[in-house]
Amino acid sequence: MLEQLQKLEEKYEELGRQLADPDVVTDQGKLQRVAKAHAELEETVRVYRRYKEVLSEIDDARSILRELEGNGNAKSDPADSELIELAEAELESLNEEREELERTLKSILMPRDPNDAKNVVMEIRAGTGGEEAALFAGDLFRMYCRFAERNGWSVELMSQNPTGIGGFKEIIFTIEGSGAYSRLKYEKGVHRVQRVPETEASGRIHTSAATVAVLPEAEEIDIEIDPDDLRVDVYRSSGHGGQSVNTTDSAVRITHLPTGMVVTCQDEKSQLKNKAKAMRILRSRLLEQKAEEQRASMANERRSQVGSGDRSERIRTYNFPQGRVTDHRIGLTLYKLNSFLEGDLDEMIDALAAADEAARLAESAQTAASQ
Repeated sequence: MLEQLQKLEEKYEELGRQLADPDVVTDQGKLQRVAKAHAELEETVRVYRRYKEVLSEIDDARSILRELEGNGNAKSDPADSELIELAEAELESLNEEREELERTLKSILMPRDPNDAKNVVMEIRAGTGGEEAALFAGDLFRMYCRFAERNGWSVELMSQNPTGIGGFKEIIFTIEGSGAYSRLKYEKGVHRVQRVPETEASGRIHTSAATVAVLPEAEEIDIEIDPDDLRVDVYRSSGHGGQSVNTTDSAVRITHLPTGMVVTCQDEKSQLKNKAKAMRILRSRLLEQKAEEQRASMANERRSQVGSGDRSERIRTYNFPQGRVTDHRIGLTLYKLNSFLEGDLDEMIDALAAADEAARLAESAQTAASQ
């Protein structure tokens, strides 16, 4: 582990030198890549350097103890006896910090999702349940908006297909902020709701569902798209019932010909803005598809305790009569449905992240034992 950390520190220092290199500074693409790599290593190097300081301080404390205990009259001398107690207390505190730093470093060195630092493109679609499913999709959208607000992240609406009574057949939006994907990636899958719909006269509990896709927002350096691979169609935006809501051809439909992937945007009055939004969604979908293909090609693909993240996997149930929310991947039930829907997701996400880390640690230990 120490050898690996030493190499990372050397790489961090080399990247720091590159950031001052005029050839790098004048190349915006290279500068962006170097700065990103440097920032990603910063926390690891900080912890490693503190770990080395603690090891040095432990050696110093042990030397002092050996010197004091080597004095035959140390225990009977009140001054020396007090120094021994202080040195022993310091050594105990340093050993505790060393163990904590070792745990942190082991966690840091585990393979990380390269997308954790990215912003997020979220897509929520109504599933089974008709109008009630569309209303639930709206509830989920508001829940994630409030969660983003709690974290100081920004939300931008990309595309929507609203229903007449406040729901959404589909809504696509971005969440921008530090670590957004690392926290929200556990939300992908099928969310199920059990409640009495407003339209239900008999008071019968209905079960409906909505699917959530969580895509890391791709940058141009992540995915290169050949303009010749795109077909761009423009048309007039339409509202409920198909009526035109714009007198110009501002809506945009982009088809990625190699994959057949289609993205439409019509929320903006500007054709240029709609095209830019559609390209952001397309780029993120292509990045996710690329990641899925890479995962599928691995013979020993890992399925952690928090599930595969497949959109078809039922991950959570929101039960209104009992005021509970249950995550089926880790078997956790919280009786705080109202605050959960107000964006209080941290307890659930922390538990999912802990389960994921525990699974990866166990896998890492198993791999090390087999080597």
